[in-house]
Amino acid sequence: MWKMQRRRSLKNRQSIWRNKSKKRDAWILFLLPSLIGVSVFVLLPFLDVIRRSFLTAVTQKWTGIQNYQTVFANQAFRLAIQNTLRFTAVCLPLLIGIGLLISVQLSRLKKIQLVKSMFLFPLAMPAATVVLIWKMLFSQQGFLNGWLLRLGWIAEGHLPDYMGTKAAFWVLVFSYLWKNLGYTIVLWLAGIFSVSSDLTEAAQVDGASERQCFWRVIFPNLKGTLYTITVLSFLNSFKVFREAYLVAGSYPHESMYLLQHLFNNWFVNLELDKMAASAVCVGLVLFVTILLLQKLWDQE
Repeated sequence: MWKMQRRRSLKNRQSIWRNKSKKRDAWILFLLPSLIGVSVFVLLPFLDVIRRSFLTAVTQKWTGIQNYQTVFANQAFRLAIQNTLRFTAVCLPLLIGIGLLISVQLSRLKKIQLVKSMFLFPLAMPAATVVLIWKMLFSQQGFLNGWLLRLGWIAEGHLPDYMGTKAAFWVLVFSYLWKNLGYTIVLWLAGIFSVSSDLTEAAQVDGASERQCFWRVIFPNLKGTLYTITVLSFLNSFKVFREAYLVAGSYPHESMYLLQHLFNNWFVNLELDKMAASAVCVGLVLFVTILLLQKLWDQE
């Protein structure tokens, strides 16, 4: 009798252990398709890019770090890096700050769903339509010069060509903000509405003002939202190419000559060894930056 009870107890433990093991390993089945896709279409191609960065483009001869030395000695690469970093440093604070300011004001509205859908409209617009709008606005005979001429701020014979001067950089900044501000506002609104109203009501009962409720109660709970917006905006700032390319071509004004222009020109000229070396450098910078951001957020 005692042995039978012991066997039943052992079987029950084994059954419980098997069920726990199945539940514990179930996440592998869910992640496996995604992992296979990422490995086949992202990781393996990038490993091939790393391999090609140490070879010549045509003969596939081993060159060591010569491709990297050539890339860093290239004046166009240094200009593209400088402009891209400048673009990111300018756009990130503006996008995050303006998005937060507008979302705080919109969070007070009752019928917010329709407004949120409208803010996502720029993402649905084709790039060709956006380019046409920019040309109509910022060309030498565009609407902006027409408005300034009517106001008397510029002379008839001195109409500036914004895409051919240093102002092209700020046109590109405006384009980036216009296109990405909508989803930033939607993300901020999602974070604000996820904060429990009980916290703000308790703070108001204790005598906190509306501004104090936001900065002392709501904003500290937006840490995850801020991280998501920062990472997405940072990555998107490195992918601003289509509008600039369609507006100004492969060789725009030097103030808006970005890494994507350089990669496109190298690809057209079949300088794949340089392209591979620079892609490895950029990928490494992006990966390290995201890790540092993650560590910074974890510490906070």
